[in-house]
Amino acid sequence: MTSDQDEQSTDDWRTQPGSPVFEAILENARNRRHLGQRLNATGDRVDTDLLGDIVRHGPVLEALLTEPLDRGEIEDRLDVSRATSHRFTRWLDEQGFVEKIDGRFQLTGRGEVVAEEVLRFEANVQTAHSLTPLLDAICEDHREFVVEPFVDATVTVAEPDDPYRPIERFISLVRESETFRGFNTTHMAPLVLGGFHQQLFDATDTEVIYLPHIAETLFDTYPERAREAIESGHLALLTRDELPYGLALFDERVGIGGYDEATGLMQVFVDTDAPIAREWAERVYTSTKDDSKPLDERIDLSR
Repeated sequence: MTSDQDEQSTDDWRTQPGSPVFEAILENARNRRHLGQRLNATGDRVDTDLLGDIVRHGPVLEALLTEPLDRGEIEDRLDVSRATSHRFTRWLDEQGFVEKIDGRFQLTGRGEVVAEEVLRFEANVQTAHSLTPLLDAICEDHREFVVEPFVDATVTVAEPDDPYRPIERFISLVRESETFRGFNTTHMAPLVLGGFHQQLFDATDTEVIYLPHIAETLFDTYPERAREAIESGHLALLTRDELPYGLALFDERVGIGGYDEATGLMQVFVDTDAPIAREWAERVYTSTKDDSKPLDERIDLSR
């Protein structure tokens, strides 16, 4: 996908209204590459040493997000010494992150926001680490990919001694689902897997968006089965000239696939049942479908 097409696609799905949490995530995604410029314009950047100190105090900030604690409870919760708990609470007080009420340390409004942002930062960094194989595979298009919904996703990576692990994970989810929607830059599964495609044609209500030549190859490989599936309503094939990666929507989960450009094999499959990920996937899929065409507009299905 070209940068202009990528930006247009991103704008399309981000302008659709969603839940407040999801809208906040998208707003962050929209602005993240310009935050440095905006911060520079304020002329008041946070000292990097202070940022490091805030992260180092992440565990105690997280503990205090749950409830106010006295020093003894902080020591027990974090398994730290009395001297360490004194150092923690003194620093938090100096920064205006806590206030002491009835012997307990309670986060201030500022402290709550900072504590939540430290957790969000850690979650996003951890998610980026776990999604490295996927981000590497879709590196040219992942600007429209939002990592927050995939914090607890299952990541299945191809291994030298088990190169089909991602596709096996994908197929298992298809078999557990009564419906399937998705788009992909190549075939959802190798065409030699006739049993899998029979599942899509007969047992699962399927809607797939492919690049035109991929859709035509599928139809050429299974002409009778594909035609019967389309005519019966089990299968809807659409095409689009540009697609960024592989997206799959099952009954209970959503997934993203990354492929080796040289071999066409799925290298990584990431899936989750998180509602926020479903919301993201639904919007991306709807935007992509709106810009797609039915296969019968390109080829003669009666041949």
